Amino acid sequence: MIDAIRSDESNLYELVETFFRSTFSTDNALITEAVRRMLAAGGKRLRPRMTLLGASACGGDPVTHLHLAAYMELIHVATLIHDDVVDNAQTRRGVNATAVDFGNRVSVLAGDYLFAWIFKNVTADYPHPVPHILSATLAAICDGEVLQLRALGDLETTLDAYVETARKKTATLFAASAECGAIMGGGSPEQIEALRAYGDAYGIAFQMADDLLDLEADERTIGKPVGNDLTERKMTIPLILALARGGAAFRDDVARFYAGSGTDGIETIVAGIAAAGGLDATRGEIHRFVTSAKDALKPLAPSAAKEELYRLADALVG
Repeated sequence: MIDAIRSDESNLYELVETFFRSTFSTDNALITEAVRRMLAAGGKRLRPRMTLLGASACGGDPVTHLHLAAYMELIHVATLIHDDVVDNAQTRRGVNATAVDFGNRVSVLAGDYLFAWIFKNVTADYPHPVPHILSATLAAICDGEVLQLRALGDLETTLDAYVETARKKTATLFAASAECGAIMGGGSPEQIEALRAYGDAYGIAFQMADDLLDLEADERTIGKPVGNDLTERKMTIPLILALARGGAAFRDDVARFYAGSGTDGIETIVAGIAAAGGLDATRGEIHRFVTSAKDALKPLAPSAAKEELYRLADALVG
């Protein structure tokens, strides 16, 4: 079934979807069901697509690297399952969070099992340094989550601290996806580093765009309540930049809101972020990292895969 799909860059999304529908299964039926429900809820499959594009940009055939690409998405799914337990989230991608349907204990164990299952397969099937890159990536993701938790409600959080957290929590998996794809696609050291740097800058811009969407999109679009990051007292980039530009009255409003609980007053905070220029400043930062991502690809020869990577980066600016 998979072989019938053309392996050009425009079909990578469907290639990954077909693979999950026809191939994915673990040795535990309950965990397989929980993960399949999360996969069925949708998603752009950006991480596996980046793996396949990385391989293709280095001259490899993406169809031969579907398992590796799928592991990148499954690492992401496992982190989402854990995130929803930590954040006590009720929805994810417009459907019930895994913890709502299966409970916190099963969800934590499902995430742990999925990590172990992925690494059992990766260490068995892929050469050095792929297993090392993925194990270091998982450690960085956990570190980033802890940094984010420690910064909750901290109005002194700087832009540099935010970027460090975003790099570990989000960008490291994009970077690993592109880097491992390049390695398995037979890339040279220069090509591999170019794709790793692209994924890193792309991932930071992606997290910034996600923070922006939390304030500007509707719940149907993002699959979770609008302003959810503020409700969870996270220090997102629009808020950080607004605090740097706004006056004392706005800072006092944020301090009072973050000292409380619930959502009372959230409209005032959202309006204050916009008035202080936090949304526009965030767009400027997104553009800066998108430019860095595209610049990183300069060592790569022209190809359809390279053009698709450009397109993915440009989409974050929009």
